[in-house]
Amino acid sequence: MSVPPNRAPGASDPGLSFRPFVALMACLMAMNALAIDIMLAALPEIAHSLHIPTENQRQWIIVVYVIGFGLAQLVWGPLADRFGRKPILVASTALFGVLSLVAGLSATFPLLLAARFLQGIAAASSRVLVVSIVRDCYEGRQMARVMSLAFMCFLAVPILAPSIGQIILLATGSWRWIFLLLGAFGGSVALVAGLKLKETLHPEYRRPVSFAGLRSAAARVFGNRTSAGYTICSALSFGSMMGFINSVGQIFSDVFHAATLFPLVFACIAGTMGVSSFVNSRIVGRFGTRRVSQAAMFGFTGLSLLHLAVSLSGHETIWSLALIQAGTMFFFGMMGSNFGSMAMETVGDIAGTASSIQGFSQTLIGASIGLVIGQSFNGTTVPLAVGFTVIGFGIIAAVTITERGKLFRPHHAPVAT
Repeated sequence: MSVPPNRAPGASDPGLSFRPFVALMACLMAMNALAIDIMLAALPEIAHSLHIPTENQRQWIIVVYVIGFGLAQLVWGPLADRFGRKPILVASTALFGVLSLVAGLSATFPLLLAARFLQGIAAASSRVLVVSIVRDCYEGRQMARVMSLAFMCFLAVPILAPSIGQIILLATGSWRWIFLLLGAFGGSVALVAGLKLKETLHPEYRRPVSFAGLRSAAARVFGNRTSAGYTICSALSFGSMMGFINSVGQIFSDVFHAATLFPLVFACIAGTMGVSSFVNSRIVGRFGTRRVSQAAMFGFTGLSLLHLAVSLSGHETIWSLALIQAGTMFFFGMMGSNFGSMAMETVGDIAGTASSIQGFSQTLIGASIGLVIGQSFNGTTVPLAVGFTVIGFGIIAAVTITERGKLFRPHHAPVAT
């Protein structure tokens, strides 16, 4: 069987050429980002409409979604390994669209939270399926390149989403139209995937759904030094993102009294992640995932320390926050796709289940860290800066242990268990 130059021998054919394939993966990734970021500017309006008593409580509109997103990954992965990627993708994205409509029609805060939790469960398939489908078709540095390109495309969503949400609010006067847009997006992705995507899971790799199989896969994921170590690193880095998302709206409104600037500054900060993903896609093939991600983790930690010093000094401004966070998120983008690719190096034959286990761990740990950072908001940027600094040193420690102290290795061979 002839294999396109971008794919390894034995890789699956997704039925799409390289660019449309990356675009579809980016849309799947964007589903989750859109479900979070598009409503950031609308949270005060939602809180007022549904009579949410305290400002920190509105963070739960984000948090319960992420919790559902994390929990359900344990289900979607085994289902994708049993029934194939395509039917699970189509069904879950269509369900996401329906639940978005339910959220938009919610009349009470508890009903909205329930719809958001279920919406997160439906969207969880996107995280599992992107990694699984890409791993079905690519491996090693090529997988990291594809993930970086998809990540770069999808980052247009966090750049634009808060502004889109604000425009919808201004144009319609109601936050409910935001969820109607989410519903239309989910339905569109389901339609395109159903019509264009081929099944990428080889028949011989299909596995029955069983607790024993899940336990066996978990033993492999957490029993392997590379898989376990970089799963932890991904969880810590995701925690920084969630801490930022939970806090940034209140920082702009309560600390700097500049809520109108929020969409613009948020877009600039998110844009640096797109730049870093593009840079990563260009250099990872030459330098390798380890060298790039490890250099990024030191940059992330250094800027987090700088932010902590500025915040503690009492000289924090909206521009110091924007500049330092932009740099920090640049390094975050360098770490993300590489950590994920390295975590999958040794478990490619069980990509669906392994991805679900890793995603479950990463999301719940990251959401918990982000919740702690967000709920620690005290009218200053200090809790955010402290959280990022602790996370940075945690990533350095986890990578050092995973690599047995041998950092910046030039190759990408799996580390022995």
